[in-house]
Order: sequence, then structure tokens, then C-alpha cells
Amino acid sequence: MEKLIINGKTFVEQPSKVSEYSIVRTFSAGVHFGIVEKRNDREVVLKDAIRIWYWDGAASLSQLSQDGVTKPQNCKFSIAVPSIILTEAIEIIACSEKAAKCILEVPTWKV
Repeated sequence: MEKLIINGKTFVEQPSKVSEYSIVRTFSAGVHFGIVEKRNDREVVLKDAIRIWYWDGAASLSQLSQDGVTKPQNCKFSIAVPSIILTEAIEIIACSEKAAKCILEVPTWKV
């Protein structure tokens, strides 16, 4: 955590609260954002799922999960689907409230 000292007083940045949303990275189906409804080994059922095809303005999924993106106009996030079963989940990252709000505000990418 970053510290800032002003007039001899130390201030420490507090992390954002965790939201109910997570980012799930899979072995072969890409990266998805949504609410983990159920998990059984590598199988994850994700509710209100958005496929994250491309993001800009976050260096990694870790940063995306905590800060969101700084260039939403360049991101390619799919339409939300009610539910998706991801059979090869290899990473589940809890999102902060700040990041979840940011991701949900990215315009939907469609053709």
C-alpha cells in the first residue's frame, strides 16, 4: 500500500471493498467477468457474464480486478449473457467495487 506523509502525519491508501464480481481466466475460452454462482474443481458457472476480449488502461488482470480500466473507449467487452459454464477455469480474481463499477460501465462491443 502506498504511504503519503503530510506535515508529519502518515496516510495509507485503503484498498477498495471487494464486490460480488470476479474475473475468471480460462485455459482456452478467454477471460470473463461476472458473479461466480458455482464452482466445482475447474468448472465455474458465471452469472451475468461478460467476455473480456480486449482491455486497455490496465497492465494486467490483477490491476483490472482492482482498478478497472482507464481507456474504456478502447476496450472490447461483449454483451452480458445470463449464465455461462466455464469448464477450464485456471484463475478466479475477486474484483473491487471500484473495478466492477468501471467494467460494467464500459460500452458493449458489438458488430
